[in-house]
Amino acid sequence: MQANSRKRLTAVAAAPIVFSLALAGCGEGSGGNGGNAGPSPSAASSPAVGASASASAGASASPGSAAPGEKVKIEVWSTKFEDTTSAWLKKWVDAYNQSQDGIQVNLTIVPGDAWDQKMKAAQAAGKAPDVWNISYNGIANAAKLGQIQALNDLTDPAVFDDLYDNMKDFVSVGDKYYAYPWLVEPSTVLYYRKDLFQAAGLDPEKPPTTWDELLEYGKKLTKNGVFGFSTAQVAPELGWTTWGLQYNAAGHLPITDDWSQADVQNDGYKQLLGFYQQAYQSGIMPKQQLAGYTDATPFGQGKLAMEANGSWAIGQLRNSFKDMLDKVGVAPMPTIDGNPANTTATLGGWTFAVDGKSKHPKEAAAFISYLLAGDPNIMLDYFRTSQFSKFTPRKSVDEAMNNDPEASKDEVRAMIAGKIVPYSKPEPIYPWDISLAFGTAIESAMKGTDVSKALDKAEKDINDFIAKNKLAGTNPKQ
Repeated sequence: MQANSRKRLTAVAAAPIVFSLALAGCGEGSGGNGGNAGPSPSAASSPAVGASASASAGASASPGSAAPGEKVKIEVWSTKFEDTTSAWLKKWVDAYNQSQDGIQVNLTIVPGDAWDQKMKAAQAAGKAPDVWNISYNGIANAAKLGQIQALNDLTDPAVFDDLYDNMKDFVSVGDKYYAYPWLVEPSTVLYYRKDLFQAAGLDPEKPPTTWDELLEYGKKLTKNGVFGFSTAQVAPELGWTTWGLQYNAAGHLPITDDWSQADVQNDGYKQLLGFYQQAYQSGIMPKQQLAGYTDATPFGQGKLAMEANGSWAIGQLRNSFKDMLDKVGVAPMPTIDGNPANTTATLGGWTFAVDGKSKHPKEAAAFISYLLAGDPNIMLDYFRTSQFSKFTPRKSVDEAMNNDPEASKDEVRAMIAGKIVPYSKPEPIYPWDISLAFGTAIESAMKGTDVSKALDKAEKDINDFIAKNKLAGTNPKQ
């Protein structure tokens, strides 16, 4: 999730938004089209088109199919990410069109800040694309509203067996799958300077594993104009960057599963707010945030010894700060008690779905199966373009990367894929106002408000929002 890819996110959230580090591009954003929860969070030679993917291209025609001898035309819209991502999409759309005679895919790349207006206009005119990408936190609501179709009867069920278990819930509502995942990006990773660790008498190969250790290390590292630690410091960013740590501290988010009331009065949340309060009040964090959470520039410039940022920061560091890469360590964000299997991050990212009113749903699903669920080499090609700064939801693609000479040497990719992604949770699907209210509580505590009073205020604000918007019982996943 790079900063300039998060325009739709900041419009909602008002956010200011030795390991082997090879050259890379920046990460891309997730969250936006179809979502209501705020942020979620983007060249090798062409491998052969997979046989299974080519077979799926010949799926039987749907009622709106073209006349005999004519190709069925499928419109596909994708958000504009990096130029490398656009090139990858165009490359494989062309390959798909050449691989079979039944379907013609037309690709449109839409700038993020124009997406909502363009999609609404197309839907109103009955001209929505057959396939469009949607963030994970938008899927359940889009399914409830009939904006996207279930894929169960449109695809080979085996494609979903290839997903990691925790990823299946990301794209399903009940027993139906409504999208196929493209990539995931963990929201929280710890970046630290090994050379500054050593200068402070800390073992550069042993980053902190608990919140208490992080605070202790931060104090030792804060000197000579360098701050020991940095993370989000303003309410909109705190509203989403702490989702993983909320799960870590309390085992849940600040609203009950049926969305009937706030659920913030517990020891876990008190410890979470206390951690942020201590980090800020102790002086290990700058009094004013040096850059938005998604921007790793201050860390790359040497102003920070440790930083919490998303996995997308790998791309920025590799691309813009090559000279200091050998000094950088990457690790999971510390947990409240040191248990490495506890959640510290949510996973943002993108999927493709079939429009609810598509006249060619089987052909649309056949293209999705080809691009995202077919030959693992197609997705391996994508992850190469991102220099492995993003991560796959598919077991077969991870296996392909483990056997790939370039990908298998990337220790950061292996660490995040093995130690963060499997324990991460999906982003929440409730309205963004809930997250903003809790982020406001964290910011208030950081600036000196008593933790209990900050939580009381969050509880009141969340309950007031629930009542005003009749939110109770409306969770589309229940």
